[in-house]
Amino acid sequence: MDVDLPDVHARALDATARLVAGVRDDQWALESVDDDWTVRQLVNHIVTGNWWVPELMGGHTIEEVGDRLDGDVLGDDPAAAYAASATAASATFRAPGAMDAPALVSYGPVPGSVYCGHRFMDVLVHGWDVAASTGQDTTLDPELVDACWAVVEPQLEQLVGTGAFGTDHEVPADASPQTRLLAALGRHG
Repeated sequence: MDVDLPDVHARALDATARLVAGVRDDQWALESVDDDWTVRQLVNHIVTGNWWVPELMGGHTIEEVGDRLDGDVLGDDPAAAYAASATAASATFRAPGAMDAPALVSYGPVPGSVYCGHRFMDVLVHGWDVAASTGQDTTLDPELVDACWAVVEPQLEQLVGTGAFGTDHEVPADASPQTRLLAALGRHG
């Protein structure tokens, strides 16, 4: 499958934006389904990841950014903070030459296409985490699931080996593509 990474990344950002906007005021402090984070900490993780994109694709090192993106970056309006960060990340990956430009990530430098694929996966799956944590519809766009699997499958062993996704879960042979993707990344869905 040939994946237009900037496009699917932008679509995942949009899908997750709807889920972030659907978080009720009384749900931000709830424990999320992911890593002992609250829903607010989970969304903060996504937003911070989005803000890292223009920095790391712009030639800045992690050391140069320092602690500027540490802590809570959501402020009083998490949905607006998410939207601003999503716009910045999407525009960065859509810039001419971005997929071939070096991304100065902790595991790199790597081509922007590798980083974009990882950000796409992170945004899509953490969007599911937000939905699952707040009782929203957890159905992911099937096209995005297929595109994400195309990104994940070639590096699945390496991703699971990082420990960042927990362990993969057994799934029945007739499981949906979404269930397979989520299980491969340590989720029950």
